[in-house]
Amino acid sequence: MPLLVLALLFFCSFAITGQAQSQGLGVFNGNQDIGSPELSGAVSYDAERQFYTVEGAGENMWFDHDKLHFVYRKITGDFILRTRAEFMGEGVHPHRKLGWDVRSELDPSSAHVNAAVHGDGLTSLQFRPIAGDSTEEKQSSIAGPDIIQLERQGNTFIMSVAKFGEPFTTTEISNIELGDEVFVGLYVCSHDPEVKEKARFRNVRIIKPAWEGLVPYQDYLGSNLEVMEVKTGHRKVLHRSPESLQAPNWTPDGTKLIYNHNGLLYNYDLEQDRPEILDTDFAINNNNDHVLTFDGTILGISHHTEDTDGASII
Repeated sequence: MPLLVLALLFFCSFAITGQAQSQGLGVFNGNQDIGSPELSGAVSYDAERQFYTVEGAGENMWFDHDKLHFVYRKITGDFILRTRAEFMGEGVHPHRKLGWDVRSELDPSSAHVNAAVHGDGLTSLQFRPIAGDSTEEKQSSIAGPDIIQLERQGNTFIMSVAKFGEPFTTTEISNIELGDEVFVGLYVCSHDPEVKEKARFRNVRIIKPAWEGLVPYQDYLGSNLEVMEVKTGHRKVLHRSPESLQAPNWTPDGTKLIYNHNGLLYNYDLEQDRPEILDTDFAINNNNDHVLTFDGTILGISHHTEDTDGASII
């Protein structure tokens, strides 16, 4: 295992966290051309690297209608959408665009909000507040970001963008009523009806934030077990759970991750791509505190017992 790889947990609450992903589309379950562009778009998903490659044509996403290729799923309530994205190739039109789109319908004139990065670097939060209305925008001060985040808080939408390794810059709009259930997803628009543009999206995350009234250690957001290559920032989800996964630690040989789940310890074998319970005998009420010796031969664990009135002992 390369030294520039570390383990982390990314807590989220998303309906697919504990379920199989849609065949061929990762976290999405549909894709189509919006507005009948002259050239058909397409999407492919590399499950090993968790990359999405989206091709799209379409003369524009502006005025009272849109033409684009859209890969999407339905979501209700608040959410945070995040990805790292880039165009592939030199491109043709400086106003070709990629990003996140949130739509009331799949109709080309639908009310929507989209976080758009153009080919020439122009970045804007674009929106059509009412179906059939003309599109408006608020431009960001950042040009050419590769990290794009779009968050909904009720009827407020917040675009946060950055170049890798730099802080977010945010742009916000309010009083946009798209309905509780919306289509969210990635898109590409070429801004030229005779051209298809291609873009790659990675580190794609659809996050449902903690709800009001959540009780810690009683209610759980769900967990992703991920690895991240520190140098490039590329992340990969290894394992999902609707419950809490805690404190992953590498074994010294870099082949496994040891983590806690519901009082038990698990070995996640990267080669076999699956977790297995680690036998800790009588200790079945372990919390997230555990540590390996440097040679990997001894594991210290923190276990709750009735004899100590619920306190942890090592």
